Amino acid sequence: MGDLLRKIQEVKEGVSDLLGVAPAATEPRESAAPDEPIVSFRDVHLSFDRPILRGVSFDLHRGGTKIVLGGSGSGKTTILRLILGLLKPDAGSIRVDGADVGRLGEKDLREVRLKIGMVFQEGALFDSMTVGENVGYRLLEDGGLSEEDVESRVLEMLGFVGLQAFYDRMPSELSGGQRRRVAVARALAARPQIMLYDEPTTGLDPITATTITDLIVKVRDLDGVTSILVTHQLRDAFNVARTFVYRSADGEFTHNVIDKLDVLAGTEFMMLREGRLQFEGTPYELSSSGDPYIREFLS
Repeated sequence: MGDLLRKIQEVKEGVSDLLGVAPAATEPRESAAPDEPIVSFRDVHLSFDRPILRGVSFDLHRGGTKIVLGGSGSGKTTILRLILGLLKPDAGSIRVDGADVGRLGEKDLREVRLKIGMVFQEGALFDSMTVGENVGYRLLEDGGLSEEDVESRVLEMLGFVGLQAFYDRMPSELSGGQRRRVAVARALAARPQIMLYDEPTTGLDPITATTITDLIVKVRDLDGVTSILVTHQLRDAFNVARTFVYRSADGEFTHNVIDKLDVLAGTEFMMLREGRLQFEGTPYELSSSGDPYIREFLS
């Protein structure tokens, strides 16, 4: 990875904030108490040329998962951008691990972003970097680890997503599903408390999409990472809600799929409609809702 620091300087402009990199030290901020929501929206409004979000409120507790559904333009991805502080609300408050991100300056926002991993719809890999360099980018930019420790962490994360053998490959040599898996490895490299997924299975075939949803579940169940998944793919959304992963004593992963929606716990659905929160509840409550809009969406 000796050339990676040079490459970082070439792509650094405009990228660090997006990936949550914080090269400069900041004063430590208090985290939310363990029993308080790690993400909390309170009456959030946002408009551009039209209203995007209208009075959205919800809580997400540590280790939990929110799956955000809704049609195009309903405000799903906007929620992720607000959590990252890339957008500021017109009204209302957004707290991430106790910090009101809508009121923070860039210096303090970087510290909050260090707690967050983000996976974009297209992977957003740097084409001029190898797979290993992409995964290690954030760690070397931060400067808290030696190159040897970064390489060890990169190999660990690539092993987690099943792509350790692709360490020296270029993104152009990867399939769409492999690029998404590398993006997950990069997001996990800094051991975030929160993972945000923006349409991570869009454009993938069903088998590859299942590979990605299984990976999301592994991150949630094995590492206890809090997750928000934005998607319009109902099959993939319910796969995340119904699947649980365990590591056996011999280190093997076991997937358990639960068919009965009424016994599922830990994952909640949210549905947005024209910027308003149309529904929030369990998978069973969503599937059994009599709301005409929800019935049409689920059909």
